[in-house]
Amino acid sequence: MNKCLVLWMLLAFTGTARSQTNTLDFYVGQALHNSPLLKDYQNQLLSGQLDSAIVRAGYMPQVTGTSINTYAPTLNGYGYDNAISNGGNFSTLVGVNQTLIGKKHLDAQYETIRLQSQGISNTAKISEQDLKKSITAQYITTYGDQQQLQFNRDISGLLRREDSLLKDLTERNVYRQTDYLAFLVTVKQQALQMRQLEIQFQNDLNTLNYLCGIVDTRAVSLQDPGLSLASLPDADHSAFFRQYHLDSLKLRNDRSLIDFGYRPKASIYADGGYSSTLAYQAYKNFGVSFGVTITMPIYDGHLRKKQYSKLDIAERTRTGYKDFFTSQYRQQIAQLSQQLQATESLIGQINDQVKYSEALIDVNGKLLGTGDVKVADFILALSNYLNAKNLLTQNNITRLQIINQINYFNR
Repeated sequence: MNKCLVLWMLLAFTGTARSQTNTLDFYVGQALHNSPLLKDYQNQLLSGQLDSAIVRAGYMPQVTGTSINTYAPTLNGYGYDNAISNGGNFSTLVGVNQTLIGKKHLDAQYETIRLQSQGISNTAKISEQDLKKSITAQYITTYGDQQQLQFNRDISGLLRREDSLLKDLTERNVYRQTDYLAFLVTVKQQALQMRQLEIQFQNDLNTLNYLCGIVDTRAVSLQDPGLSLASLPDADHSAFFRQYHLDSLKLRNDRSLIDFGYRPKASIYADGGYSSTLAYQAYKNFGVSFGVTITMPIYDGHLRKKQYSKLDIAERTRTGYKDFFTSQYRQQIAQLSQQLQATESLIGQINDQVKYSEALIDVNGKLLGTGDVKVADFILALSNYLNAKNLLTQNNITRLQIINQINYFNR
């Protein structure tokens, strides 16, 4: 009794494991978590924060210590000229150098790093949308395989029931042997079709796992994706248009950096320590020095003007890309919306066809039991029903794929 109970529990557990159900959110979450590209963008953003600290540190006072100690001996009048070498030079100094830079110039450099970080962040958002779209598309394809597989299993069950009835009627000479053989061919063909769908479903499921970075070859069932049409954001707030705005700000900031490069620069320095030739009162050679360095550009061969021209060309290129993308974006959304509307209208018509086909199957099934319908007519009705259901599944999947393509732009 206990052994039977344990065996029953094991079978129940196995059945539960086989019927594991996964959702679209599960696969998308796994893909986002495992994506090395998104992790790369996160690391680039962290690196950008360090770049700001590096710039800030570069304009802090730079303190250096130097020690130069040389000795030039002379022997019997041979050696370096003492007027040049002083017999040696011994110095140990600590120097401080501070570059003087205006706050606006420093802010412009910070702005460069900030825009780079925003560009990386925006690119990461688009890459995330790309990944979501890819995973969702594969999930929808696999879910469509599952829907067709389940429908064909139902059909196979119906055929098995009718096979038992038809075989009995054939033995009683209600139907001819050739009629039964024609029906049996349909049963075998349906079994082959179901096996092909099982292989296709498993292959697409494995592809889905591969794209998500999931190591699992078990067969699972998929829930309805539950996709609904999302409202698209205004173009000015869309990640797909934001990059063009960031590029414009970057070009403007680059122009400011060029201007700052032609302003006078100053730095102050000071050092202190010991410097001596040890020739006279070496113990008094401790001291300090300080000064100011100023540089001012005078003539650059019209380099500044040429740099401006390069930025103007880059701005025209940016505008051209933005205008073209805007046109394509609007055309694509309009085209997808039109396709969605046409597909939903077709699905309504196919649903009507499925209802008529189901009714015809029911009637022929009842008449088959009394021998009042030809087997060929039943097979034809079944074929029409199969075609209608398959067409309905295909268009439902097409509808979900179109929604997925539209929702791609909702960020």
